[in-house]
Amino acid sequence: MMKEVTYTQKGDYLIPDIQMETAEVQPLGKYGRMRRAYLQENNPMLMNDLILTEKLYPHLWEIQRTASARMEQLMLQLLQKNPAPDKKAEPMGWTQHMNSLKAQAEEIVTAELITS
Repeated sequence: MMKEVTYTQKGDYLIPDIQMETAEVQPLGKYGRMRRAYLQENNPMLMNDLILTEKLYPHLWEIQRTASARMEQLMLQLLQKNPAPDKKAEPMGWTQHMNSLKAQAEEIVTAELITS
């Protein structure tokens, strides 16, 4: 079931009239960009397949949504297990603690979603 391809002449060249079916535009977040970079470096065959079937960006958007939700969930769980110091009494300690928890959560999300 192949479509018949039409061409447009530009000077001496025939250029195929090809358009992508999905025209949805969404910004690609941090985790989507991380997944794309991972695919480019470590699995170019899958990357090319996703590009050719027009499934790359829907895949990256899904990774972005899932990773963001997982980060929120992990941060809540980590905060319950390791409560942060009082923000007003120890602002630097609170910042250090929260950055540590965020780094732990990002490491888990990267292992679960980005590099799998």
